[in-house]
Parts: sequence; C-alpha cells; structure tokens
Amino acid sequence: MNIFISGGCKNGKSYYAQHLAKKQALDNAPLYYIATMEPADEEDQARILRHQQERDGWGFTTLEKSSAIGDLHADFSGSFLLDSVTALLSNEMFRKDGTVDRTAHLRIAEELEQLADQSGNIVFVSDYIYSDAMKYEELTELYRKGLAWIDRALARKCDAVIEVSYGNIQLLKGDILR
Repeated sequence: MNIFISGGCKNGKSYYAQHLAKKQALDNAPLYYIATMEPADEEDQARILRHQQERDGWGFTTLEKSSAIGDLHADFSGSFLLDSVTALLSNEMFRKDGTVDRTAHLRIAEELEQLADQSGNIVFVSDYIYSDAMKYEELTELYRKGLAWIDRALARKCDAVIEVSYGNIQLLKGDILR
C-alpha cells in the first residue's frame, strides 16, 4: 500500500510513518528509511538524531538520498519510508551552487510517482505549509506551489492519505492498517 502523510512541522508525522512502514513490512522483507534531509544547522542535526534514535532497533536500513530520487537503487520487494518530500524539494530546487531550479517540482513528482509504482509499499512524509494567509517573497511562493504540486500528485497516486496535526491522525482517503 502506498501512503501519503502530511501535516504541520513537529506534529508526529515521522514517528507515525515509521509505525506504518514497519506494519507494512512483510516477514524478512527489507525495511528502508529514505532520508532526504541535508542538515543546515544544529537544529537539523538534532532532528536527524532524534529520528535515528526513534527507529533504532526497528530494522530500518537507511538510504541517504537527498536528490535524484529517481536513481534510487534498492530491493523493491521491501517496505519504504521517505522522509521528507519537503526536504527533497528544497534540496533539488535550491542548489548548492546558488542557482534555483524552478521546475524541480515537476521532475520530483514524476520520480516519486514512479517510486510508488516500483515499490507499491511506501510511506511518503510531507509538511503542510499552505495555511498561512501571508504573501511571501517570490521564491518562497514558488517553493510552496511546487510542494503543493508534488503533494497533490502523491495524494492522487497513493492508496491512503493522512493528515497528522498536533498528534491527531485524520484519514482523508483510503483505509490503513491500524
């Protein structure tokens, strides 16, 4: 089953996604955590460490893949957790050389849909960053619209869509293992 999870930052999405991916893993099948974050500061490092500690002993093999997600090589008979779509877009859109890829969202959406087809058993985690009424600078707006594009593509593609907000889990599409 392909599952898409969205919600506010630091609301329990990753922890819940880990449980879902683990429940979906068949006996003796590989269990992968696709880590997309490129840490920029101590807060990012702390978040990564917390996520690693949360899944310690769960059987996840971590695949560091902060860009070019379409080139992922793994045993696709396993169960996957990709955390997060938000970081993946940031890495691809805002390049280290200072350039901006204004169409990164189109490529990423397509690659993530292909990944869902390849695995058939993946949990995608994304951040809900759309509720502000504020008008942002042009590149921030472009990023938000790009993430929305990817999120909509994944919501269409996935069997289940879930929102996690303040630890509350709301099923918006499909059915999931409890």
